[in-house]
Amino acid sequence: MRINQYLAHAGFASRRKAEELVKSGQVRVNGQKMTDLSYQVQNGDQVTVNGQAAVNEEKVYFLLNKPRGYISSVSDEKGRQTVLDLLAGVPERIYPVGRLDWDTSGLLLLTNDGDFANLMMHPSHHIDKTYVAKVEGYANKENLRPLSLGMKIDGQKISPARYKIIRTDKQKNASIVELTIHEGHNHQVKKMFEKVGLPVQKLSRIAFGSLTLDGVSAGKYRQLSAKELRELRHSAV
Repeated sequence: MRINQYLAHAGFASRRKAEELVKSGQVRVNGQKMTDLSYQVQNGDQVTVNGQAAVNEEKVYFLLNKPRGYISSVSDEKGRQTVLDLLAGVPERIYPVGRLDWDTSGLLLLTNDGDFANLMMHPSHHIDKTYVAKVEGYANKENLRPLSLGMKIDGQKISPARYKIIRTDKQKNASIVELTIHEGHNHQVKKMFEKVGLPVQKLSRIAFGSLTLDGVSAGKYRQLSAKELRELRHSAV
């Protein structure tokens, strides 16, 4: 097994992040610094990352209802709370699948399975992600139409999305809109609404593929079932 794949399976990071760990000299095999991404880990090899042993663990998969005010990371240099603080009872070295912004709440997956994480995050796999946004302004079919036609953000083509107007309030100059996308570019939903003149005031992800937050209150989590994992993998094909 290649060194980056081994680290991903050991729950240290996704394969892409594991490559960065190797390239930056943070990985040692049998006490020797390892920067060769083609290295195949053999039975009996002692692999460490910054002195911490990397051992393949049983794969685990969690759904978290992330509250606002938590960083979607395993650590934060500013000392802010991370989503792992909410899963302190989990012994495996898990990490978030993608991210939700500090001020965004809702459905977040966490795992120690790097292959699964890559499968879920790759935009070509077209897994639906549904958000509910409170936006400033009066949402209507005319100003939301560009969302369903596709647009360019930061010079990158964004695929057409599906939207549903849940509620509008002309007096408060605010609207609630549901938006479903299948990509996951940085700040994508906020930037899409910003581009149509409806800046986001509050944002929550309510669904990921076939998964919803039903039965999981804010700050709580649960493990995914085998059936749910099969459905997610199937939807990513």
